[in-house]
Amino acid sequence: MKPAVAALALTLATSISTVSAEPVRWTTYTIPETGTSIDFPSSIFTEEAGRPDGYGQRYRTADGRADLTIQAAPNVSNDSPAAFLAKKHPPPRIQYRRVAPRFFAVSSYKGDRVWYDRCNFLRRLVHCVLINYPASEEHDWDDIVTRISLSLRAK
Repeated sequence: MKPAVAALALTLATSISTVSAEPVRWTTYTIPETGTSIDFPSSIFTEEAGRPDGYGQRYRTADGRADLTIQAAPNVSNDSPAAFLAKKHPPPRIQYRRVAPRFFAVSSYKGDRVWYDRCNFLRRLVHCVLINYPASEEHDWDDIVTRISLSLRAK
């Protein structure tokens, strides 16, 4: 194996192992102003990365390859999940789309990354979690994204 190829293989193996091989430490993250909360993999998303619109926090991995946003914002027009999503003009080739009376979940690819958004609608607020990660690691992220998504709740 050529040195450049070996180095790339080692880098890829190392980055994937940080998602799947080490035990993940989970913490509950709550937005105090809204009661929005999720199970948060704090051993993966270790760096604060600013604030989103509305209330919440952005995080990223130490190497910047993935990011997570926990957010709550007013649903000013009191839109249904379907109407709210339509106003955001999502790309036409969404790979996964589930729209229900109280939430939506959508996911697709943008370049070499996967994006996943889930928003729950409660009390004129939209409570969301948005996750972006490398498409090359998609299967390694499946269980993590599922747990985060299913844990999204508001009080």
